[in-house]
Amino acid sequence: MDITKLKKKDFLPLILLGLFSVFWLVLAVNPVNRTVWLAENFLSVLFIAVLVLTYRKFRFSDTSYVLLFFFMVLHTVGSYYTYSKMPLFELFKELFDLSRNHYDRLVHFLFGAVFYFPLREFVSRKLNINHIWSYLIPFLIIVSFKAIYEIIEYLAVVVTNDNRFGSGFLGMQGDQWDAQNDILAGTLGAGTSWVVSKISRRNKQK
Repeated sequence: MDITKLKKKDFLPLILLGLFSVFWLVLAVNPVNRTVWLAENFLSVLFIAVLVLTYRKFRFSDTSYVLLFFFMVLHTVGSYYTYSKMPLFELFKELFDLSRNHYDRLVHFLFGAVFYFPLREFVSRKLNINHIWSYLIPFLIIVSFKAIYEIIEYLAVVVTNDNRFGSGFLGMQGDQWDAQNDILAGTLGAGTSWVVSKISRRNKQK
């Protein structure tokens, strides 16, 4: 990339990309479970590559880039420790006598909440879809992706036939409805952002 051609609006995404790259590389050195880390980071690396390669064709808002950065940092931490063993939430589990480490649930919720905003930007600005559909389509995309991802997780464990990998990657923690609860968490996150988007738009129209 020719730095002389960079515009002022390009600096924030570039800074966020640089910060995340350093953070990701540091945590890539010695994760708790390398196999789980690879599985968790495959789609992450692919997603960031797509963002970089399509940047000139479609630039998201600064707010979306900051939200995505925040989410990817949380996901990177989860993949480093494995979601079911994130130390801070292990502490919460002990302190409040919880049945599981809820870091996994939090990130599933935030996936829906965070990705709703850039998806809605793409639908309304790039596809020129407005009104109720600009809110509904991002919501449906997130719910569909959550369901597909849970199936991918299941198939990955079946194919590898590795109990240690399965325990770390699925992070069920004894919950037979883990997949359904993960989908629900993402759905609630997307629904929350839908409400926030509607309220924000109404306030701007006043």
